[in-house]
Amino acid sequence: QVQLVESGGGLLQAGGSLRLSCAASGGIFSINAMGWYRQAPGKQRELVAQIISGGSTSYADSVKGRFTISRDNAKNTVYLQMNSLKPEDTAVYYCNMVVRRPTTYDFYNYWGQGTQVTVSS
Repeated sequence: QVQLVESGGGLLQAGGSLRLSCAASGGIFSINAMGWYRQAPGKQRELVAQIISGGSTSYADSVKGRFTISRDNAKNTVYLQMNSLKPEDTAVYYCNMVVRRPTTYDFYNYWGQGTQVTVSS
């Protein structure tokens, strides 16, 4: 079974920086897309950033220029570097991966457990 383990959340002041990490383990043939989502209290989960296997990235308009997503394929890990953080970035951040399993070669969608990011003003 594939597991995604996140780390790097925390409490910090506006203007600060934080880096989130998410490592996948288990039966993995390859990983197609990797992404970060977030969910603030009372709001729907939203896509923050995504990176596909070829390296192309996309970002929510609200984080463009401040957040950078990257991946280490050898480590099955995705990162989210967050700079110039704002109070409105406060949310639980979830990583997501589309994983191709080694036996069936089918694609499956997996989620991390979530990590809290709180930005104070």
